[in-house]
Amino acid sequence: MVDKSIYIVQGEIGTVVGAIKRNSRWNTHTPLDEEQDPLLNSFGHLKEILNHIQELSDVEPNVFLRPFLEVVRSEDTTGPITGLALTSVNKFLSYGLIDADHEAAAEAIENMADAVTHARFVGTDPASDEVVLMKILQVLRTLLLTPVGAHLTNESVCEIMQSCFRICFEMRLSELLRKSAEHTLVDMVQLLFSRLPQFKEEAKSFVGANMKKLKMRAGGMSESSKWKKQKRSPRPPRHMVRSPSGQMDSTQSGTLSNNNLSGGVPFIEPGSSTSSLLASDSAASSTSSPTTTDSGLDTCSKATSREDLSDLEQCNSATALPGSEPDPLPFLWNSVTEQSDSSSIHDIDYVNPRGVRFTPSTQRDGASLIPYGLPCLRELFRFLISLTNPQDRHNTDAMMHMGLQLLTVALESAHITNYQSLLGLVKDELCRHLFQLLSVDRMNLYTSSIRVCFLLFESLRVHLKFQLEMYLKKLIDIITSENIKMPFEMKEMALEALVQLWRIPSFVTELYINYDCDFYFSNLFEDLTKLLSKNAFPVSGQLYTTHLLSLEALLTVIDSTEAHCQAKVLNSTQQDQSDTLLAEAEASTTNGTDATAGNTPTHTPLDLSLPPAENAPVCPPTSGHLMAEKMRLGRQDQGENDSAPKKPQRFSSCLPDSQELVDIRTKKKLLITGTEQFNQKSKKGIQFLQEKGLLSSPLDNDQVAQWLRENPRLDKKMIGEYVSDRKNMELLDSFVNTFTFQGLRIDEALRLYLEAFRLPGEAPVIQRLLETFTDNWHKVNGSPFVTNDAGFALAYAVIMLNTDQHNHNVRKQNIPMTIEQFKKNLKGVNGNKDFDQDMLEDLYNAIKNEEIVMPDEQSGLVKDNYVWSVLLHRGATPEGVFLHLPPGSYDHDLFTMTWGPTIAALSYVFDKSLDDNIIQKAITGFRKCAMIAAHYGFSDVFDNLIISLCKFTTLSSESVENLPTVFGSNNKAQTAAKTVFDLAHRHGNILREGWKNIMDAMLQLFRAELLPKAMVEVEDFVEPNGKISLQRVETPSNRGESAVLSFVNWLTLSGAEQSGLRGPSTENQEAKQAAILCIKQCDPEKLITESKFLQLESLQELMKALISVTPDEETYDEEDAAFCLEMLLRIILENRDRVSCVWQTVRDHLCHLCVHPNESCFLVERAVVGLLRLAIRLLRREDISSQVLLSLRLLLMMKPPVLSRVSREVAFGLHELLKTNAANIHSTDDWFTLFSLLECIGAGVKPPASFQLASTSTDNDTGALSDSELPSHHVSEVSLDRGYTSDSEIYTEHSKTRIPRSTTDVDVASSGWLVVGKDDLEMSKTPPVNSKAQLNNPLVNQYSLTLGQDLGQHDTKSLIKCVETLSFIVRDAAHVTPDNFELCVRAIRVFVEASLNGGEKKSHKYDSSKSRMRKKAGGRDKEAGGGTRRAGSRASNQRLSRSHSDEEEDEGVPASYHTVSLQVSQDLLDLMHTLHTRAASIYSSWAEEQRHLEAAGRKIEADSQTLWTSCWCPLLQGIAWLCCDARRQVRMQALTYLQRALLVHDLQTLDATEWESCFNKVLFPLLTKLLDNISPADVSGMEETRMRACTLLSKVFLQHLSPLLSLPTFAALWLTILDFMDKYMHAGSSDLLLEAIPESLKNMLLVMDTAGIFHSADSRTGYSDLWEITWERIVCFLPHLREELFKQTVIPGTPSEPVQPTPSAGRPSSPQASPPPNPSSADLWFLCFLGSDRSSPVPHSIPSVPLTTSPAMSPSPLSQSPLILQPLASPLQVGGPPMSLPIILNPALIEATSPVPLLPGPRPTSLSDEVK
Repeated sequence: MVDKSIYIVQGEIGTVVGAIKRNSRWNTHTPLDEEQDPLLNSFGHLKEILNHIQELSDVEPNVFLRPFLEVVRSEDTTGPITGLALTSVNKFLSYGLIDADHEAAAEAIENMADAVTHARFVGTDPASDEVVLMKILQVLRTLLLTPVGAHLTNESVCEIMQSCFRICFEMRLSELLRKSAEHTLVDMVQLLFSRLPQFKEEAKSFVGANMKKLKMRAGGMSESSKWKKQKRSPRPPRHMVRSPSGQMDSTQSGTLSNNNLSGGVPFIEPGSSTSSLLASDSAASSTSSPTTTDSGLDTCSKATSREDLSDLEQCNSATALPGSEPDPLPFLWNSVTEQSDSSSIHDIDYVNPRGVRFTPSTQRDGASLIPYGLPCLRELFRFLISLTNPQDRHNTDAMMHMGLQLLTVALESAHITNYQSLLGLVKDELCRHLFQLLSVDRMNLYTSSIRVCFLLFESLRVHLKFQLEMYLKKLIDIITSENIKMPFEMKEMALEALVQLWRIPSFVTELYINYDCDFYFSNLFEDLTKLLSKNAFPVSGQLYTTHLLSLEALLTVIDSTEAHCQAKVLNSTQQDQSDTLLAEAEASTTNGTDATAGNTPTHTPLDLSLPPAENAPVCPPTSGHLMAEKMRLGRQDQGENDSAPKKPQRFSSCLPDSQELVDIRTKKKLLITGTEQFNQKSKKGIQFLQEKGLLSSPLDNDQVAQWLRENPRLDKKMIGEYVSDRKNMELLDSFVNTFTFQGLRIDEALRLYLEAFRLPGEAPVIQRLLETFTDNWHKVNGSPFVTNDAGFALAYAVIMLNTDQHNHNVRKQNIPMTIEQFKKNLKGVNGNKDFDQDMLEDLYNAIKNEEIVMPDEQSGLVKDNYVWSVLLHRGATPEGVFLHLPPGSYDHDLFTMTWGPTIAALSYVFDKSLDDNIIQKAITGFRKCAMIAAHYGFSDVFDNLIISLCKFTTLSSESVENLPTVFGSNNKAQTAAKTVFDLAHRHGNILREGWKNIMDAMLQLFRAELLPKAMVEVEDFVEPNGKISLQRVETPSNRGESAVLSFVNWLTLSGAEQSGLRGPSTENQEAKQAAILCIKQCDPEKLITESKFLQLESLQELMKALISVTPDEETYDEEDAAFCLEMLLRIILENRDRVSCVWQTVRDHLCHLCVHPNESCFLVERAVVGLLRLAIRLLRREDISSQVLLSLRLLLMMKPPVLSRVSREVAFGLHELLKTNAANIHSTDDWFTLFSLLECIGAGVKPPASFQLASTSTDNDTGALSDSELPSHHVSEVSLDRGYTSDSEIYTEHSKTRIPRSTTDVDVASSGWLVVGKDDLEMSKTPPVNSKAQLNNPLVNQYSLTLGQDLGQHDTKSLIKCVETLSFIVRDAAHVTPDNFELCVRAIRVFVEASLNGGEKKSHKYDSSKSRMRKKAGGRDKEAGGGTRRAGSRASNQRLSRSHSDEEEDEGVPASYHTVSLQVSQDLLDLMHTLHTRAASIYSSWAEEQRHLEAAGRKIEADSQTLWTSCWCPLLQGIAWLCCDARRQVRMQALTYLQRALLVHDLQTLDATEWESCFNKVLFPLLTKLLDNISPADVSGMEETRMRACTLLSKVFLQHLSPLLSLPTFAALWLTILDFMDKYMHAGSSDLLLEAIPESLKNMLLVMDTAGIFHSADSRTGYSDLWEITWERIVCFLPHLREELFKQTVIPGTPSEPVQPTPSAGRPSSPQASPPPNPSSADLWFLCFLGSDRSSPVPHSIPSVPLTTSPAMSPSPLSQSPLILQPLASPLQVGGPPMSLPIILNPALIEATSPVPLLPGPRPTSLSDEVK
């Protein structure tokens, strides 16, 4: 079967042949003879061949292509025929008829390229000619873009490109054709540069070895240049590399238009009518206009010094291009075999991909066709760069634009980092041209050049350190330009360019590290950040795109940093190993992962590649890039370059740490200052640097020289002056030594030397400088001249020559020196010989062609060239090392620098913008900044951010009245508020100062009533529902203004205000709703609930912010303070796990709020409630409970009137506290605090003086003292091992310090009960040793039923609650402990006193309505007067605390009140009885427990004595006191309880002394009290009470008679009882007592008689003295009783006669003058005891007792009173010790006998005084 390809070729032959025949017939009217016509002849041959083969591949491609190519080359064919031949060729290429693997393919392709680029045809008309040109373009494109195109040689490619360029730039052609050419070029450039990675750079030694120079010319297509013909024979099959022929002359003329030959004459004049697309040999451009410099592209741009030319192989006359040696690697575009690239280049055995071997010997003529590679790319690149040179007058705008476009494509496609030859072009010409283009005012060129710059710096910045700096500076100049002509769009573009650069990953970081952290570069990053920030602030107030772009750039840094932070957070959550980014980066650079040349990014920029489709059918690829993908090599090892990244000298590693950078930046600042000083005065600068330690002292010349050389900021003139100074001769040597002159010709060395400083003008100085220079040069170059002087002379001559050639002033006067003159001048100078003449010639030319530029002298182009050459030169030194960094390396440092400007810009934009998108962008920016700040723990940044945002919420700036409306209608403010709260929720941890602002905002919301209800409602103890709102609604009546006044107000208001009064408008209501909704979304409450997750430092700041809202004098706003206090308390409760850290702060705050105020108010009330709430919740925590309990003393430190006003809260709070936490209270101190509190609030007891004293002493301090700071001087002894002082110590202390022992005990007793508390505690605490001391200190009047308390007013409800609390403790055995038992008993007694008679002491606690009104009004006045208050908006600021007004109860409902009170008394009775009955068992169980605990501190005794003193006696006294209640019910009940208590079984164990004290301490005082007129209304009830009391007395007496008898004081006891019988006989008005008393008395007497008490064996009557005394006493009130009872025992003698007892042996004789026993004897007897006791009050008058004695008694009883003792005592001393006097010290009796109340008075000095 015949190959289809053959039919295609045959078809094409037919078409072309037909056309030729038609054309010839038309011309000559005779059929053409095939034999004669060479074209037809060759087609005929081809037909023959095709008929004989089966496969097209059997013949060489050249065979079937030649006839077609001959048609194309033929000058005689017309355009259409040439066009057809081109179409055929294009089809063959498209169908892939030329097999790329065929050994002759390369030759065929080369032929084709040659033919098409040199196509000839007879022109007809321009339109159809352009069609042919169009087809030529098409064929060239297809040729290059099909796989066989890879066989093209470098020259062919250059010619192809050149042809396209010429069509492109030929302005006479139609635009369509030119554009087509442009597109073709784009595809070709794309292909060539996409293939770049497949080419290898040739070794330097082979450059140019096998190939002549390629040259593409960009000659301008001026009118003068015409199409020129160059006759070319068809290319022979032989293939050699063709040498470029000389430039064609451009004189031949001929136009396209004259191809229309008139008359159709077929005569063709070869010279004129041939249209030829001429791209003759590669060097000759037929359309190049003759210019001397060849558009500046031929001559090599020589750099001024040779140092930086190492990588650019350049020569003087023309750019030498890397030679044509191929990459030894074959182009395996279908990856078959892989060749080794080790074969030497010279004897290349070059095998193409299909295995066809090309060896120089096997090829037909020995010159192998080498496929194109880097050389043509380099030439193309150079050509494109030359097109962009704005200094070249041939380059039109269109050409420059075209060049930029194609460069863009090239850079997009290729990654040229690894190709030094291309890099050289980029560094020098390309960058230079681009920067020059930035200053042109043509927008399209400006835009394109910016685009190319971006591509360059995106991928090649590592090699372009200086260029990048220059570029950014140019952009800065454009952005900040004040030039009015500068179009706005240019600034915008420049900003866009910056933003785009900023977005390159790690670009910003690299800027910072490579420029800001390099000594001799500008602080690019810092300056740009400042610039962008400044630029984001609109001057006019209107936002333009430039402002937003600047913001965008700033945010780019923030965005990337934030992304890195997020990634780190994610990583750390996913894996525990938290390797820092830096460490990873270190690792990656050392492993060489991104270690391509010079540490460049490994990613190919913009690589759009697609994998090649396997075995895809051959078809023309759509683009050059895709084609290149197909041609990709199987392996691509050229991209790798294993050199490790270079490390800049200033860093210790490739990734220096932040500290190192900080040091570098500090040093840089100093260097800049030093440089500035040097530039003014050199010595000053050097001195400064020495002071700062940057230069050594003394000076090290080498170091200074190095600094002078490397610091580009130094003024060259100053360097010149400094080094040439006579004093610095050594420095000059060091300075010259810093140059490397080796191998440089003297003029080149001099050029280098003179670049470093400005040569001074004085001859001697110049001489010094040049001498040192030539000495050095001569030495390092091996002394090429005879003497050093010769070198010096030559150097001088060079300088003179330079001046002569280039100085304008010199040139005006003389003609510049010629080479001959120059040589002549130097005759015989070289040690009397001549210099080498060739050298002098080179030297002369070098100076003539390129001036030695003296720095700072030139301007314009010369200066630019100089500056540029210096830039290139520095770039080649180690200074040019550019560190490439992994993204995110130094985010911390960058953020530190950018956050300020960024937040400022964000705030400004947020403030000014109205566009939602922009606002959203700003908010996102804020959030990201916050996230980063949180990540790095920058609290200052976060605070700043929150403060900025808080301003935008308008919460703090608006007045409270307008706030809901303004805030509700301002979306921006709401957004800001939501952001603030959201950020605080998220990153509260690093908030510090900002808490203050957030709390201010919260306060404003509170004032405006926008907070959720839950936040304004707080716990309360008293309110029935347990909640109270902090926002109190004020009732109109409280306004304190009269109706008239309000009417006047109404009249004076304007209409608008009136309408405001009527109620808010609907818009306002809507706004308020919106505001409330927004705040709800903000969820401010979360700040409190989430505070438990805050770091401690942040928590403390938050608390500080809340505490700071304590009302001050100016703006006393109690409600605000109360709100903040509530938040503070809630925060504490949320943080109870770590409350110990913050407790002191809170306690001090509460102390300040509670202890200092002198009057109660809402805030105090909230503080008190708060303290109790804290205590209730925190007592469960062991670690803090003791401190919390200690803090409850703050309440006792409050001023009593203030405390009494909050008593109800405290009562309810304490109840709650003890109910929940009684079990957690273990120490007596704490119980003491609690019971003291209960007493103070329930019974109105004054708080212990120690607290008051302590608190007053701290009033003037800055704050309250902490618990442990209460004044004390004995801490050292007591608290060696603990950090606090117990209460008892404090009290002891006070008793020591405040109450000196010298004062009277009376004083002590009257000074409150501070020492009582102490003693109670001490008894339980101190070891028995102390007991004596205590007895000597009888501060409590134990014989009174009361505690001697000064009870103030109390609040009934508080009392009831306190009693309830007490009963809770008492009734639960677990809560009664040795620690609190006595306190408990004592508290009960205090309440008994308070509740006596239904609390008659209680004057109404509040004169409530009046005082409240007054207070309110006062508040209003203050507001009106001060004017500082928010005008009347909240008159309730001065609001008082709730008054617990008892007035309803007191006045309105007496009945209910009394029942309540009754209940209290009954409860108390019951409690006392309970305790009384359980006491014994409780105590014994404690004693039992303690026996098990060996180590227990103090001993608990369960004996009757302990029980009596600490328990039974006080309780009985308490019950007895209630027996004296005015309410009958209570009295009766109390008596019943008392009776039960006294007769209870446990009490039977008591011994005589205790029973005696029972009489003295309980019964006698009770009877005394009952004699008073307690309840005048209830006479009969009182009688009954008295009767029961007497009966009880006699019962107890009789029941315990036997133990009592053993007492030495029995007689006194008995007489006292008789005394009471007497009084009670006369007390009542009814007969009840008159009957009952004698009965009781009879009873007692009979029993006593029966017991034989009255009998005495040794008395003469048989009766004892007691008998006598008894009857003496009874006779006074019951004269006849004796007869009734004991008729038989009447003693002789009248009762009135004094009995004279005879002194009996063994007894002291009694004085004779003893007083007659008379009724008053008992009284006197008592009196005499009274006189002997110091501590009891003394009556001021002697009681007058009705005397029934006879007038015989003359002596004053008082004078003898002391003597009574003996007779009395004698009969009763039953062998016991003499009785001690104070035993019957019984004030109760004195009261009974004394009509005058007992008032403590100054203590009389002696007994007689007392009596007087």
